[in-house]
Amino acid sequence: MSTSKLYISYIRKNIIMSNFKKKILITGGAGFIGSHLLRWMVGQHTDTLFVNFDQLTYAGNLANLTDIENSSNYHFIKGDICNPHLVNWLFDKYRFDGVIHLAAESHVDRSITNPMSFIQTNIVGTVTLLNAAKHAWKDDFAGKIFYHVSTDEVYGSLGAEGFFTEETSYDPRSPYSASKASSDHLVRAYHHTYGLPIKISNCSNNYGSYQFPEKLIPLFINNIRNNKPLPVYGDGTNVRDWLWVVDHAKAIDKIYREGAIGETYNIGGWNEWTNIDLIHLMCQQMDKKLKRQKGTSAKLITYVTDRAGHDHRYAIDANKLNNDLNWKPSITFEEGLDKTIDWYLANEKWMNQITSGDYQKYYDKQYEQR
Repeated sequence: MSTSKLYISYIRKNIIMSNFKKKILITGGAGFIGSHLLRWMVGQHTDTLFVNFDQLTYAGNLANLTDIENSSNYHFIKGDICNPHLVNWLFDKYRFDGVIHLAAESHVDRSITNPMSFIQTNIVGTVTLLNAAKHAWKDDFAGKIFYHVSTDEVYGSLGAEGFFTEETSYDPRSPYSASKASSDHLVRAYHHTYGLPIKISNCSNNYGSYQFPEKLIPLFINNIRNNKPLPVYGDGTNVRDWLWVVDHAKAIDKIYREGAIGETYNIGGWNEWTNIDLIHLMCQQMDKKLKRQKGTSAKLITYVTDRAGHDHRYAIDANKLNNDLNWKPSITFEEGLDKTIDWYLANEKWMNQITSGDYQKYYDKQYEQR
């Protein structure tokens, strides 16, 4: 399909770009974190045009953005970040001042099953965007920013003590984390080689509304509600640092506007939980909300074979972000989890619409009981 036909197919508004001081491309904006970021930034920065570029794969859902879809400073275009012709056309058409790159394949289990899709999207897609930005901005980088959103999983696995800092050496353990580590290195290479003005953030596990139910928290909320087994990998003692997705969105906005060029910022919740303790907390909250007898949901816990290369512990030291940009999480994990559970219970229709037959087959295969 030619770019002109793509233009006709996907551009749904008559955007007068001269009305906006800035124009920012956000990739993967129909996904979990991207939709929260867009919802926050579109409301906060009305003088900026935000173009959401998303391929709408299984985890991308425009229903995540219905509350801003008619906003004058928001625009959606469907497309693949690995398509250089389309990406270059977008930069030429909109003359972006910045990029916030979130589009990625992001589920470890899926990366073990199909690593090539992660290589294509997370590495080739990132380089396609870097090349487009470099070409469009040429040597005039004044006021331009290429912000790459990454994960703490690039650092590998921690023991019982210590934290990931911005100086921690990379040690990825899965095809997913290896592909994200590669993209991080390439973003930095374009900064050091070509002078491209970049920023990078590496974040801990996110939770909140609109998350695709392959992830632990929405998966278990849905399973508890429907009295289905709660599949726990191994013995459940793996540790993760959890961050409410709205706080992540606010951190990205702050880093984009105030962070230093060429710098990396770790974003974490100072909030470590073993998987099994988190699951028991969810069971307790769900029993109360569903008016079930205490201990009912915990009976659904089912231990399954541990996944290959399962990292033991992640924990982020977010002091640089706190000290340099005055950011910290706004709510406790218990408060955030309570809000999250309430949202999924109130939005059963959203959940049912995305848990298709194909997803059910994937789920059954992935969490086959021991």
